[in-house]
Parts: sequence; structure tokens; C-alpha cells
Amino acid sequence: MVKRLLPGHLRFSRRPLYGFFPHLQRVSGRVENKKSDRAILKLCSRQRPELEATGKGINAVEAKDKTLELVNKGRNQLVRNETISEVAAFELPGIPLAHSEPDRKSGVTFVLEQASLVCAKVGRRYQILNSNEHAAFLRKKNKNPYKYRPDIIHEVLSRIIDSRLCKSGRIQAIYVKTDEGVLIKVEPNTHIPRTPRRFRNMMAELLQKLSVKAANKHGKLLRLVQNPVTQHLPANSRKIGLSYSSNQLVRLKDYVGGISDNENLVFVVGAMAHGKIDADYVDDLISIYGGRMSARMCLEEIFEAVESKWKIL
Repeated sequence: MVKRLLPGHLRFSRRPLYGFFPHLQRVSGRVENKKSDRAILKLCSRQRPELEATGKGINAVEAKDKTLELVNKGRNQLVRNETISEVAAFELPGIPLAHSEPDRKSGVTFVLEQASLVCAKVGRRYQILNSNEHAAFLRKKNKNPYKYRPDIIHEVLSRIIDSRLCKSGRIQAIYVKTDEGVLIKVEPNTHIPRTPRRFRNMMAELLQKLSVKAANKHGKLLRLVQNPVTQHLPANSRKIGLSYSSNQLVRLKDYVGGISDNENLVFVVGAMAHGKIDADYVDDLISIYGGRMSARMCLEEIFEAVESKWKIL
């Protein structure tokens, strides 16, 4: 009856029927699996009384478990003894252990004072005020447009991030203090936008949201921190302020070369067009040139002196 219903090319084929009907193969596979499971269960049920009578089944399993338990206990005790012996080897009576990092090298921290980063609502959105685009707006507010120079801090940050000192990993942190007293921490791995407009947009976002996260969302590249800046500086550090008004005129390469290699260096540089830095917390206020110097030129002198001291090529 089946042969009569099947087509001619299927009737005399040696190929199994489920080769042409895949669903039949799945059904047959399930039936075979159930049969094999039943056979295994029957075999286990037949052998169980014999194993219980002779004591070879359950006792063997229990003996194996006890053996594994003893092996694990011995291994744990051995590891514990080795750990105790290692700790005892380094502990001396009356001498407390001190945490030390002999391979850690000293680094540099930059504090950029009086940066012009004023955020105001112009039109429909908040913007960083600058003398090129907001001169009319600033004059209406009786402000001097030439004091609003965010391009200076943009240039300074770009130069620090692109320096060999930063690429060698010796810059620990960068702090920017605005002329309104806001303190910003910039991580050394931050990518500073190349165009001034994109930089101003990033800083406007920072001042509104209090932080700017990385693209992978794993950390904050820029964030607002609490004043004063001294609480964020390294403990073992020499704070050096650069100002043209200082009476201490030095050659920076010789001055930096005389500082101990174990001391961290903190350079305080002004990032404004005109004015003086806050010199209340610096250890030394020095001048490296007889006249005025831009922040960019001060950084070039710092990089040359520090890279020469630490032999950074």
C-alpha cells in the first residue's frame, strides 16, 4: 500500500525514507534515545541488588569520596603552611612591615591657573565665551572681550598631552583652575579636540554635567573636583610657580637638575592673557626669563628641563 502511494523514483530507492522526509528522522531519533535510556535503567536496576549485597557499589563510592576529601585537606594544609612560612620569613619581631614601591618613578603635575572658561547662555544654548564670537554680547554686559581667551588653555592642554613627557607616563595629573574659581582635573590620557569650537563645546558640557566620560564608559577623563588644589597634589612634591614678576631669576634646567630624584614636581603656570598666578601654596616662585613669556613658551622650557633630567628621549 505504501509502495503504491509513493512516486516511482522513491519506490525503488535504497535511500531511507526519512532522507526525503526530515521530520521522520527526528521522530526516529527520539524513539532510539528513549530505548537506550530504558536499557541503561534496566541494567542499573539489575546490578543494584548485587552491589548492595557485596558492598562494592556504595562502599566504593564512599571510599572514593573519603579519599578525595583527605587529598583536598592535605593540599589545603600544605598551601596554608607554605603561606605562613612565607609571611614569617618577612616578618621580624619589633619591625613593622612598610608598603614600598621601589620601581615607582617620580612624576610631574601641572596646575594651570586663571584659565578663561566662562560658560553662559547665548541664544538657545550654553557656550564658552570667547572674544571672537561673543564680543558684542560681552560689551552689552560691560565686559572686556579681550579677557575671554579660552584658546590659551586649549593650546596649553594640547601641548601637554602631546608632549614626550606625557607619552612616557611621567605626568600624573593636570589641574585647571578657572578665573571663576572652578577646579577641573584632566587625566593625562584625555584626547583634546583639535579645533577650538569642539574644545569649547566639550568644556561647556563639562561645566554643565560636572564630568566628561570616555568613549568606552569605563572612566571619567575630565571632572570637577573640590578646592583647594593642594589636597589633590602628591605628598612628596616640590611646588614650583613660574612668574615674570619673581625676583628669583634662574636657569630652569639647572634648577630642576638640583632637585632630588625622589621628589615629585608640581609646576604652576598661568593660562591667562594678563595677570598673576596664585602663589600662596607654592614652595618656590621663580622667573625663567627677564620679561613676559606666554604659557606655551613656559611649557617648552619645562619640558626641555625635565626631559633632560630624566633622560626622556
